[in-house]
Amino acid sequence: MDPVSRVVGKAIPLNRANVDTDQIIPAKYLKRIERTGYGPFAFEAWRADPDFVLNNPAYEGAPILIAQQNLGSGSSREHAVWAIQGLGVSALIAPSFADIFKNNCFQGGVLTVELAQEDVDWLMARAEETPDAEIEVDLESQTVRAGPGWERSFEIDAFRKYRLLRGLDDIGMTLEYEADVERFEEARSPLLPTVAAD
Repeated sequence: MDPVSRVVGKAIPLNRANVDTDQIIPAKYLKRIERTGYGPFAFEAWRADPDFVLNNPAYEGAPILIAQQNLGSGSSREHAVWAIQGLGVSALIAPSFADIFKNNCFQGGVLTVELAQEDVDWLMARAEETPDAEIEVDLESQTVRAGPGWERSFEIDAFRKYRLLRGLDDIGMTLEYEADVERFEEARSPLLPTVAAD
């Protein structure tokens, strides 16, 4: 996955709470076997409303999405993260996230930032009133900045921060120890089962 260190740009104000994964990506698209190409199907039912925020060209290309409480509730489909990434979003800001969705975001390289409700409301109103207003999410310093004088810090597990900054998913973490794995394999008895490399 791609490293995440600093995300800067416009923000999509998805001013809704309890947005579940069925709303993010409808179940009919779960039959696809690719990890890419889900963006056009994201929030499909809501896009039928011409006034839905993603139909507003002012937010096109925004790398940040702001939502209300409990973002990503519902089923555990990782396709929801792929759909959000397909929109070009790499950072999410909300007061809270559903646990499995938050973990799927981490595994997929999407940064989740939890801020206090009043801070999310302020950012939401700013994004609604001024679509071109930029937000900066800095993982290294664990801060969110929006305009002169507005800065908030956020918490993140140190191990998750390490992995996101380096773009390491579970496979990437294993490959960090490739030399150790090779040394172990060389020392194993030839009588033990092995997997042949192509």
